[in-house]
Amino acid sequence: MKRSLSLVCVLASGMGVAAVAQAAAPAKPDPAPSAPVTITGATRIAIIQFSGAVTQTNEFQRDIADLRKKYEPQEAKLTTQNQEIEALKKQLQDGGATVSDTDRQVKLRTIDDKTKSLQRAAQDLQSSEQTDGQETFNQVANKVGEVMISLAQGQGFNLVLDASQQNSNVLWATPSTDITKAVIDAYNTKSGVPAPANVPSAPAPRSMPGTTHTTPPAPHQ
Repeated sequence: MKRSLSLVCVLASGMGVAAVAQAAAPAKPDPAPSAPVTITGATRIAIIQFSGAVTQTNEFQRDIADLRKKYEPQEAKLTTQNQEIEALKKQLQDGGATVSDTDRQVKLRTIDDKTKSLQRAAQDLQSSEQTDGQETFNQVANKVGEVMISLAQGQGFNLVLDASQQNSNVLWATPSTDITKAVIDAYNTKSGVPAPANVPSAPAPRSMPGTTHTTPPAPHQ
């Protein structure tokens, strides 16, 4: 597919919604370095790759798969429209000198109008996918945050640091302090949502350069 509508290529790949969970944020100036964590007494600190934990839960995988299915017809429609535009371009090119100037101008205007219409539709679809995907992420993240806090308290941790945050200041930690997998397993058990079928094993949670993550909220009192 040519670059006249590269956005359609992204949408038609079926990855528009899934990528939302870790969508790139607008560039912002680097904030001032945060103060180092002061450890006193018997403070026990755990770390978690929070956004990775959310996206690897069975519930999130199920809900994102549902969103992909929801948007497949619209993505297919955009792809078809783009193919129609490319066909019109080829007809005009193949016509060469046999096409009159008047017909050429009419065809060019038709192609331009269809392209602009397709670009607007693609932008609207992308916006809807991002909104739905972010809502899905936030809904699961709220509940994962509550499970994380409960698990950390039960294991005697006083503080949990999100290592997926770009400015987390977590440079190294022993594997025994990483509660990411434990939180994923605990949440899957609590939610009761089975693992999606035919889904490849997800890689270990990790932060993506230039991405933004949602911080877990405190549980409701």
